[in-house]
Amino acid sequence: MAAPGSRRARRDVDPLEAPKGLPRGLRRTSGRDVLGRFSESFARAMGTSAFLIGLTVFVAIWLIYNALAPAGAQFDPIANGFAVMTLILSLQASYAAPLILLAQNRQDDRDRVQVEQDRQRAERNLDDTEYLAREIVALRLLVRDMASQDFVRSELRTLLEELDRRSGARGAGPELASEDDPAEDDDEPGLRRPSPRSTRPRP
Repeated sequence: MAAPGSRRARRDVDPLEAPKGLPRGLRRTSGRDVLGRFSESFARAMGTSAFLIGLTVFVAIWLIYNALAPAGAQFDPIANGFAVMTLILSLQASYAAPLILLAQNRQDDRDRVQVEQDRQRAERNLDDTEYLAREIVALRLLVRDMASQDFVRSELRTLLEELDRRSGARGAGPELASEDDPAEDDDEPGLRRPSPRSTRPRP
């Protein structure tokens, strides 16, 4: 059988305050948090039209009953100026103002945390934007240094024309050499016949 304390601990669960991995039986809320949530609920209820209508009906019934009921049945006689009702409304206003302020302070704390988170998120987005801008500039520099398609085509066309010109020059070279050679001979082409003086032996 579970102890009453453990049941109370299981009931008092605050998923926003306790860590996510903490067991549900160990999540407890403080008295300040309970009071803060109550003040927010009270302030939220007072800001509705239902509360205003209910309070108006309550005051009207109170006044009508104590004004029209017999003197012995009146619990807040009109002769006393409805002192009990005035006391009740004063107490309600006295407690309502601090509870509304407490709820407002909790909302201010949440807004402050949200603003801080938004600021951090904005800084991260700014850093990411600057990083992406630097990467885009680097990519633009790389693309500018790369050869374009038209440039590659023009270079290939120039190389093909150069190769065609060289192959045409190699094909016409032997024919030109055979026509312009003056040292041809019927017996041994390309060699000159030695003169008789150069073949005589010396005395």
